[in-house]
Amino acid sequence: MKIAVIGGAGVRTVIFINGLLQRYQQLHIDKVVLYDIDTEKQQIIGKLCRHVIQRNQKDLELTVAEDAISAITGADYIVTTLRVGGDHSRVIDETLALREGVIGQETTGVGGFSMAVRTIPVLLQYCELIEKYAPNAWVFNFTNPSGLVTQALQEAGFHRIIGICDAPSSTKFRMAKHLGVAEKDLYVEFFGLNHLSWIRSVKNQGTEILPDLLMDETFLENIQEFSMFDPDILRSLGLLPNEYLYYYYHREKALENIMKSGATRGKTIETVNLAMMKELKEMDMDADPEGALQVFLYYMAVREESYMSIETGSNEKKMIKKGNLEVPDGMGYAGVMLDCIEGLQSEEGYHLVLSVPNGSCIEDLNERDVIEVTCKVSKEGIVPVPIGNIPEHCYLLIRLLKHYEKLTVKAIQTKSKEVAIQALTLHPLINSYSLAKKLVDLYDTCYGGIF
Repeated sequence: MKIAVIGGAGVRTVIFINGLLQRYQQLHIDKVVLYDIDTEKQQIIGKLCRHVIQRNQKDLELTVAEDAISAITGADYIVTTLRVGGDHSRVIDETLALREGVIGQETTGVGGFSMAVRTIPVLLQYCELIEKYAPNAWVFNFTNPSGLVTQALQEAGFHRIIGICDAPSSTKFRMAKHLGVAEKDLYVEFFGLNHLSWIRSVKNQGTEILPDLLMDETFLENIQEFSMFDPDILRSLGLLPNEYLYYYYHREKALENIMKSGATRGKTIETVNLAMMKELKEMDMDADPEGALQVFLYYMAVREESYMSIETGSNEKKMIKKGNLEVPDGMGYAGVMLDCIEGLQSEEGYHLVLSVPNGSCIEDLNERDVIEVTCKVSKEGIVPVPIGNIPEHCYLLIRLLKHYEKLTVKAIQTKSKEVAIQALTLHPLINSYSLAKKLVDLYDTCYGGIF
């Protein structure tokens, strides 16, 4: 079987390949093809990936395609992981928003709107190629804002699209580790939208423990995703939140911390990636592939160490040394995707958190609304667990954000600036027509007329 990675020059591709090496044989995958429009960066990432394969003495075939059609043709599984406009576009998105006093984060904030407007038309073109050259392939969308992008692709008639995010699986991993239980024995049930979801049930070997966890100060303080929240709001909700709800529940804190830091998350990542690529370009990677890999791992560790630190005002820093760093096991995005592939090939299946059409999962949502929810994945397909009625405060926020998403998709389809303004006006982090109008005009001008 063949996996194609569209956007294969992304730095996470190396970690994805390392994760795949642990499971490719049991998943019957023998070929991976990388494709990216940034050919220079793709060659560098391709060399790192090949070295990871060789140092593990594996026989997985990896090639770099010169065009999208050859990458896609005959693929059984396709990963889409794009950043249209590159890292600097994220810096622009976040900076323009901050100048107007609003959060510009690339999924939850207005930066996600700008990225979606640039990205969705490009992904639709790739999906048309997929329909023609790999019509039976499952497409795993890692491209942010993942939920909104997946909604747009589903609405365009591409139904073998699954939105992937590693936040829920990473949360479950840390919960199991803290509790000292095997992940397979811990059932964690999520519902909501991507980066706007809640945990409503946690069962250890079938016994519900969520109420106890909400009262456990040590648990809440030691799980990264929950430690950033005021514990009183968690107990008031009776739910455990996705970390990105921090932007809603503690909006003024997040904005103040970003303003004080003098740098956005996007700027931090751009700086790290530029330094990494500069150092790798100056090396003879063929003569010293392990040295090149260690350079890559150092910068990736620096990048991960800074995650959510700006928004939460965290000053904790770990000392990272070059030289003997291990390649991450790919538990994140790669792990979710590979679990999904394994589930689709198995009789028993797995419970995974994915972005898929609602169907009848959450009451009073449209069946075509893309939600993020715990699903049972097996040879029978991908089936969301029944959620039914949800707390009204969750429902209202989901409906509001879903309406914003749908209007954003409509604005892209019709190239309507007015619909785009309507969409942003509804966004809870904007909540102003005049501000939405100004932001849409700024992004439209900055990117040379996107509407």
